[in-house]
Amino acid sequence: MINKIKAYREKLGISQTALATKCGWEKGQVRLSNYETGSREPKLNDMRIIVSQLNKLGASCSIDDVFPPPG
Repeated sequence: MINKIKAYREKLGISQTALATKCGWEKGQVRLSNYETGSREPKLNDMRIIVSQLNKLGASCSIDDVFPPPG
């Protein structure tokens, strides 16, 4: 799955560690990195958490914006 977590995160000027902390994931930088690179696919609840935190930080995005459906 190709996602746009990194693009939104960088546009906001926030590090992986900072976003992972906002998501409530201890030592979550590796987890977020895996999601960004596509080596792990986030579950729906994690997608919701990521999008929610991006929006709280100033983005204006939906799950489909950050995690575009295939096709």
